[in-house]
Amino acid sequence: MNKRDTCLAGNTSDLDAAVALFHSLSDATRLTIVRRLADGEARVVDLIGELGLAQSTVSAHVACLRDCGLVTGRPEGRQVFYSLSRPELLDVLAAAETLLAATGNAVALCPTYGTGARGAAIDTEETRQ
Repeated sequence: MNKRDTCLAGNTSDLDAAVALFHSLSDATRLTIVRRLADGEARVVDLIGELGLAQSTVSAHVACLRDCGLVTGRPEGRQVFYSLSRPELLDVLAAAETLLAATGNAVALCPTYGTGARGAAIDTEETRQ
């Protein structure tokens, strides 16, 4: 059995879990938060200042990542410091960056999920201003 066959041999619940993992990382804001937390822990207020987003937006995305088990909170007084819960997440991000570099970012051209896809959220400097 080759490596591809082994990957596809998992049961449906394994596939469902993988779908949930990648879905949790598919939002630009959540991915930005994960990448920021890769540099060290942060409070929601820190993320608000760095991302320039509303508190409710940042809190909702952090809650999603926490519910998925990707982020953990460390209470300190009235504050909560968030960090990545699993160092393996950094391996996933590194592998994704390697894959994107190897494909020349071809996924951005995908007619279904790429940046120009109908209904895709395009997050550029021009659209944020």
